[in-house]
Amino acid sequence: MGIFSRRQTAVAEPPPAVGSGGPGARVTAAGAALDPALRALTGHWTIDRPHSRIGFSVRHAMVTTVRGSFADYDSALYFDGARPAESRAELVIRVGSVDTGVEQRDGHLVGKDFFDVRRHPEMTFRSTSTVHDGGESFRMTGDLTIRGTTRSVDIQLDYLGSVMDPFGYERAGFDGTTTIDRRDWGLVYNQRLEAGGSMVSEKVRLQFDISAIRSTAPEHSPSASGIEFPRH
Repeated sequence: MGIFSRRQTAVAEPPPAVGSGGPGARVTAAGAALDPALRALTGHWTIDRPHSRIGFSVRHAMVTTVRGSFADYDSALYFDGARPAESRAELVIRVGSVDTGVEQRDGHLVGKDFFDVRRHPEMTFRSTSTVHDGGESFRMTGDLTIRGTTRSVDIQLDYLGSVMDPFGYERAGFDGTTTIDRRDWGLVYNQRLEAGGSMVSEKVRLQFDISAIRSTAPEHSPSASGIEFPRH
């Protein structure tokens, strides 16, 4: 993600808004100034899986951290650089693609104790609102569904920059994080340690390291929630 330049995309300055604090300044509902360069990013995007990571981390036995990721998912992103509230995202993740680097552990995760992949093969995230927090930081709220249970989560989303890569693809980078209590989604399995505490922590940190590629509208088809998915 470090290859992105925060000022890679050049755009013309828009005319001053009435009552604005300076040329080209735009203010969101939260009152935070919005960088005019973000306007050029408005449009549909899709996550480039080979250069992205949808993952998680969790404490194990109170003293170490286990990290994993999901390799198989579909994505649809719409980013509005002038009106962040219009931005939206959808992820459909095949939980059977979980990879923690240990085959036995992955087998346990897809079983009934955790994801129960036979009954619930997918987990989904569908955004419901987006707020500009200032600078290049956004807060995206959405519905996260795991094992048939849906709860709202807030994702802290930071824009890293954009670039035209050597193959002609326009890319934009985002980092997103949120922490959830897995018990809220019915993931309650655990083992208690003799000295106190649990083998697997209830708190799970979700991580979205995103390299997104701009999509062309003619190659999209609508998803169930109305966001356009690119045809593969």
